[in-house]
Amino acid sequence: MEPLETRTKLPDALRILMQDYPRDGWEGHRHFEGLVRFWLERHLMFRQMTALMQQETEAVLARRMDNRRYSARLAQIGSQFVQNLHGHHQIEDGHYFPILAKMDPRLQSGFDLLDGDHHALDGTLQAFVQSANAVLQTQADGKALHEAAGGFTVELARITALLDRHLVDEEELVVPVILKHGPGRLG
Repeated sequence: MEPLETRTKLPDALRILMQDYPRDGWEGHRHFEGLVRFWLERHLMFRQMTALMQQETEAVLARRMDNRRYSARLAQIGSQFVQNLHGHHQIEDGHYFPILAKMDPRLQSGFDLLDGDHHALDGTLQAFVQSANAVLQTQADGKALHEAAGGFTVELARITALLDRHLVDEEELVVPVILKHGPGRLG
């Protein structure tokens, strides 16, 4: 299996249910409401948080946002992002993925792949946290803050790209399984 860092899509062998459950039909499916909607909303939240951090970092670098306000927002949003993402991954690895793999054993290697993604993302998240902390530690010095924020954009872009690849792949594996079998055993 191709690692997260170089993967451009979920392998075709793991997308077998996407033929019967294409993305554009998910919302109309009887099993969409509840767990699937919630799962996708969590993924949307992560995407919105990275986009917001990117917008605000660009604003502070362009001097359209006050350094103190930026630092406070980065501390708040960055902390929520990391905590929620860790919690989300722990629940998936410890509860959802084992059940989903039993619901469709053909996809076991896909759930192993997603679990591996979570471990790969841990290192990237650590670099993200270190870079964000470097910004926060310089908030009293405008020039240093701008230099640190410039470096932070690199880590933010990296986590955003890897996370989006992972989320898309996870959606294409998890959602069709739930739509096919129903959410009953996951509760």
